[in-house]
Amino acid sequence: MMKKYALLGFIGFCAVYAGFSAVTALPAFAVDNMQSTDAPDLTSVRAKIDAKDYAGALTELRGLAEDNQQADVYNLMGFTLRKTGDYKTSLTYYTKALELQPDHKAAREYLGELYVETGEMAKAEEQVASLKQLCPSGCEELEDLQKAIAAKTGN
Repeated sequence: MMKKYALLGFIGFCAVYAGFSAVTALPAFAVDNMQSTDAPDLTSVRAKIDAKDYAGALTELRGLAEDNQQADVYNLMGFTLRKTGDYKTSLTYYTKALELQPDHKAAREYLGELYVETGEMAKAEEQVASLKQLCPSGCEELEDLQKAIAAKTGN
């Protein structure tokens, strides 16, 4: 009998959070620094993000964040929160990721995209400058952030 109520509670929880997955307007292509060796397995989280199941990704990431002080976990947490519209908390997690790993290119890109989405273009440009230093020959993260800025400013 207890299992039945637990299952019903879980189904209700999923139903409540399912509505959050439709919050985004832009495609979600979450990346992290693949060179990290101390990261937990984020395959399931990435699959949820790719499927725009942000509520599911957040649930999994919150559990991982409790057990792992790791830049990739915090970066993906920030990304997922940003996609649900929680910009303030997203900023907190990007900041944590960059405190742990200042050269985390994906966190720099996503932080810049957060600034673009919130209209803080000067701060977005600061992230462009950081990415130019991290990848002087260019990189996908720099290109993506520059595209986001251009789309917002019409340039």
